[in-house]
Amino acid sequence: MKYGHDVFDRERYEQIRQIAAEMMTAKTGMPIEKVKTLFCGDEGYQTPKIKIRAAIFKSDKILLVHEKLTDDWSLPGGWCEANLSTEENCIKEAEEESGRDVKPIKLIALQDRNKHNKPILATGIMKAFYLCKVLGGEFEKNTETTDCRYFSLDNLPKLSIDRNTPEQIIMCYEASKDPNWQTIFD
Repeated sequence: MKYGHDVFDRERYEQIRQIAAEMMTAKTGMPIEKVKTLFCGDEGYQTPKIKIRAAIFKSDKILLVHEKLTDDWSLPGGWCEANLSTEENCIKEAEEESGRDVKPIKLIALQDRNKHNKPILATGIMKAFYLCKVLGGEFEKNTETTDCRYFSLDNLPKLSIDRNTPEQIIMCYEASKDPNWQTIFD
């Protein structure tokens, strides 16, 4: 809408936007008013947001945090904040959720969330998984997580599938074992 100047084109673009909102509702099951709230008020190009996940290992076990809101487990992580790099966001999220001071050492993957996680969302989200080295720190209860533990791959707790799947946990484990790991991307 931002780039259309002709009154007739704008009318057509409004119709296309309505059809697109209906298509997104059909695909996601999200109410059309919610879809319109997400997209129709936005000017400019729709671009994905970025989420970070920190993969931290100790003795072949992966560190997971217990999510307070959903009562399940995930890799430490969250939304990227503006004016911080993905690396800086990874460090911040790992400290906030697990109490660990980390150094990201490898980008494991950059994935389109809707291709790997459920439920399908109306918005675009890219997920960056980093392999991290622990420099120190201890868990403290906080507003987002209630616990932090290391788990073996054969004894994973109930995972927050919208945050990380068993396949993504295995991918992180494989990256931790392979010094020649090549970043996976969609």
